[in-house]
Amino acid sequence: MISVHLVLRFGTASSPLAANIPLWAVFVFGGVPLVFDLLQKMLRREFGSDLLAGISIVASALLSEYLAGALVVLMLSGGEALEAYAVRSASSVLRALSKRMPSVAHRKQGASVVDVPLQELAIGDIVSVFPHEICPIDGSVVEGHGVMDESFLTGEPYMMSKTPGSTVLSGAINGETALLIRADKLAIDSRYAKIMEVMAASEQNKPQMRRLADKLGAWYTPLAVAIGIAAWAFSDDPVRFLAVMVVATPCPLLIAIPVAIIGSISLAARRAIIVRDPSALETADTCRTLIFDKTGTLTYGKPNLTAQVVASGFVEADVLQWVASLEVYSKHPLSRAIVAAAESAGLTLLSVGEVSERPGAGLRGKVGETSVRVTSRNKLLKQQPELASQLPDQQAGLECVILIDEQYAATYRFRDTPRTDGARFIGHLAPLHHISRTMVVSGDRESEVAYLAEQVGIQSVYSSQSPEQKLAIVEAETAKANSIYVGDGINDAPALMAATVGIAFGQNSDVTTSAADVVVMDSSLRKIDEFLHISRRMRRIALQSAIGGMALSIIGMTIAAAGYLPPVAGAISQEVIDIVAVLNALRVAIVPKTMIDFESSE
Repeated sequence: MISVHLVLRFGTASSPLAANIPLWAVFVFGGVPLVFDLLQKMLRREFGSDLLAGISIVASALLSEYLAGALVVLMLSGGEALEAYAVRSASSVLRALSKRMPSVAHRKQGASVVDVPLQELAIGDIVSVFPHEICPIDGSVVEGHGVMDESFLTGEPYMMSKTPGSTVLSGAINGETALLIRADKLAIDSRYAKIMEVMAASEQNKPQMRRLADKLGAWYTPLAVAIGIAAWAFSDDPVRFLAVMVVATPCPLLIAIPVAIIGSISLAARRAIIVRDPSALETADTCRTLIFDKTGTLTYGKPNLTAQVVASGFVEADVLQWVASLEVYSKHPLSRAIVAAAESAGLTLLSVGEVSERPGAGLRGKVGETSVRVTSRNKLLKQQPELASQLPDQQAGLECVILIDEQYAATYRFRDTPRTDGARFIGHLAPLHHISRTMVVSGDRESEVAYLAEQVGIQSVYSSQSPEQKLAIVEAETAKANSIYVGDGINDAPALMAATVGIAFGQNSDVTTSAADVVVMDSSLRKIDEFLHISRRMRRIALQSAIGGMALSIIGMTIAAAGYLPPVAGAISQEVIDIVAVLNALRVAIVPKTMIDFESSE
């Protein structure tokens, strides 16, 4: 419309009235919605940096300076369009939760299985959970043997074995075997439903961060209005007030900062870091507390064979070779860790003649002429209590017991291994990123969390925490100082939303990634370091663009106040200032030489 106006005014013999029609259209379809939106913000006492633009639009309409006003509409709407592009459309966390949870359950009725709505299940109903399905309700196994992945709910990093009598949680992912479970709670009282309730409360209570542009606009706006009023008062010419307002329109705030954000989002995406909420880029560098979940963030999220306690008369390598050869045929959660340990030791797996893994009996088999049995401490002592004196003391973590030719041979111990660069990463946070407090808040057992914290150098430790407890801790810490929370499970989702910046590792759950402000696609601590550097660099360049642009605008306001810069010329000069500010903001998209400042082995 501005272009049509210029053509009609300077390229044809149209009357001034006809030439102004396109500009009136700009005011009606562009200016009125923008001013209405600003009035709503004023009624809510939200005085942002765009208030000056609203004043300019209204003043230009009252003084018939339509071209100047149309240029302001263009600048303001352009800035909002860039911001909307940067923000994208955030998916609803609660919608993701509901989508993940099944809406029907397979209820057993006599010899048949009938699909019924989840809400119709009663306590005591028998429900079938098919392979790879999500468990619909909290209950107990009554028939079947298998495993379930509960890590996203509890923080326990392992696939949990399920046999008759075992408890199961709604939201857990079933393994490859169908299970029959008895409903112990109603659907509305299940663990998953409780997480949804906490999530809803967290979403409603999440504090709104004051954006960088609004902080700068808090002092720039009254200064500009004061200069404009003073120019009007001393000259008795309202057009000077308009000229000052047009020059003062804070486009370095409305455009340059969104451009810097978009460039940083693009740079982060090229580094496998998805920024869902642009305000995270503005605030991450101001965070002074970093809170970690344990499983999958500071650890690799899978069991690792950490100790082989071998009985006298047996050779460690021989035992590992026999056991690993047998474990190839097992679906037990710890089997992969044993096979991986044998491969790392360079052992050749042997041929297996017999394999048996009956429920409750452990794993048995023949490796060549050698009989091998893998079982648990409790099962072994129930069958052969006389072996108690031969077993080593029980320690934290998981374990299994090995018998060779029915003689006790070894005890294997397993832990979720800390990341190799965890201690170096934690150690560099305080001196280089001004993080004054680091914490581990986990749903895992106290022994496991304490072991990890000691390995990486974190003193503040909270273990066995439910999603509600995690949320309370994060809210309390965020009230003291801006915080970053790093997690990867559904039980982390409320805490991710409550923190100043929530960072989710990987793509394990759409719920978690929907709750997070930032999603790290490659589960690596170096990616968190890169994000912190991208945030700091974006903030620095955005401030350069905004403050530099405002300084030039103040010079322009002074010239306009003196009567040497009319409104249209002021709008054009403001566009020149915008170009300078935007060109500087575009520097954020240039990949720096390095974006990591700690030694990483990953």
